[in-house]
Amino acid sequence: MEFSSTKVQQGVTIKATGRMDTITAPSFEEECLRWMEQGDVTLIIDFSGLEYISSAGLRVILGIGKKLKNQGGLLVFGGMSSMVREVFDISGFTSIFPVHDSMEAALAAT
Repeated sequence: MEFSSTKVQQGVTIKATGRMDTITAPSFEEECLRWMEQGDVTLIIDFSGLEYISSAGLRVILGIGKKLKNQGGLLVFGGMSSMVREVFDISGFTSIFPVHDSMEAALAAT
């Protein structure tokens, strides 16, 4: 899994590409925590390049979301592949987190 992060007016965008599973989910968590430790509490996640997400990835996302909520922050998703969106739908994450069809929509809503 690879990341590219950019500071934007609304917060921080993090683009994750590859697979998020037991092996790679901790690196996603570290990337999010790195920004949170710097005081950035609005994270806009670009999953357009994410090919696969496992339950380990979902657990990490839930943990990050809870930490951000406790800090008055927000975790927003944009640009998911259909497979990742289906996992979010089935797991109920689309009712927990704002999910947008594109990063442009995610940024506009933040």
